[in-house]
Amino acid sequence: MDLLKTLVDKGLRREPPTREEALAVLATSDDELLDVVAAAGRVRRHWFGRRVKLNYLVNLKSGLCPEDCSYCSQRLGAESGILKYTWLKPGEAREAAAAGVAGGAKRVCLVASGRGPTDRDVDRVSETVRAIKEGNEDVEVCACLGLLSDGQAERLRAAGADAYNHNLNTSEATYGDITTTHTYADRVDTVRRAHAAGLSACSGLIAGLGESDEDLVDVVFALRALDPDSVPVNFLIPMEGTPLAGEWHLTPQRCLRVLAMTRFVCPDAEVRIAGGREVHLRTLQPLALHLANSLFLGDYLTSEGQAGKADLEMIADAGFEVEDAGRTTLPEHRAGGTAGAARTDLVAVRRRGAGTDLAPNA
Repeated sequence: MDLLKTLVDKGLRREPPTREEALAVLATSDDELLDVVAAAGRVRRHWFGRRVKLNYLVNLKSGLCPEDCSYCSQRLGAESGILKYTWLKPGEAREAAAAGVAGGAKRVCLVASGRGPTDRDVDRVSETVRAIKEGNEDVEVCACLGLLSDGQAERLRAAGADAYNHNLNTSEATYGDITTTHTYADRVDTVRRAHAAGLSACSGLIAGLGESDEDLVDVVFALRALDPDSVPVNFLIPMEGTPLAGEWHLTPQRCLRVLAMTRFVCPDAEVRIAGGREVHLRTLQPLALHLANSLFLGDYLTSEGQAGKADLEMIADAGFEVEDAGRTTLPEHRAGGTAGAARTDLVAVRRRGAGTDLAPNA
């Protein structure tokens, strides 16, 4: 396909596709899918080789959120039966993080539900960052605490945090359809605050919210404009008890096209396969490694992922290698089922790891 040759050439030059070209990737047929994966795989390997960066989530505070994000099982009024607990102590968080590091994770992502942190919360998370960094200097720590206010990003950076995550999730045009308690502009502001403080910005999207192809292209181009180092691509986990529990429209093929489009638009960014890969990619997960160079190991915030051992075997079997902690992820110039069929059997509420007495899945 002339389209794919054009996209590869542009990706190797760090030049974005046109909006029409990005839409054309999402519109390719299943007969063309392997050609799309192969083309995007050339761009991925050019910038990242065959390395796969492993990340590990620690949910510092689960549930109890006043925001109304329709996709989230921690939202106000959700009836998903998830674990609910207040802040983990720094020692508990360090112990939870150690399981991920032992499993090969290079980055630990500290996440807390809520609109945004208070100054006391920032103090608490700063102490946790320092606790994790003790004896693990090579491990990256990313904080994800919601909307930031003046000076908070700088304080996290001073405590040793390496990155800050705040996803745009969907297009600006449709953002009000999924959340009413804050705005798309609020999210953009927080990503910019993280950037300005010297933190590595991490910002991505959620596919499967009922959005159009145009919405997906819009949010990925908006992410490119913000220039985050990491772009997590989540696939909606339709948790029971949330407004989007019935949104089972993704197929493995659709997920691969979304990842390929993201790679073409953000060729030299760390594209991460995030929540929902087990639910929607299923047996095609290994193909996604040809598009993304990063993934989460083990469980997510409120749902369970596949076993860490299975992830490591998948990476090796697909011919990729886990990225060492001492290796710089980013390129040198940056571093400074059936559609609509519900697969509720694949969604398991997290009952192990942080906030429980059971061993984590890593």
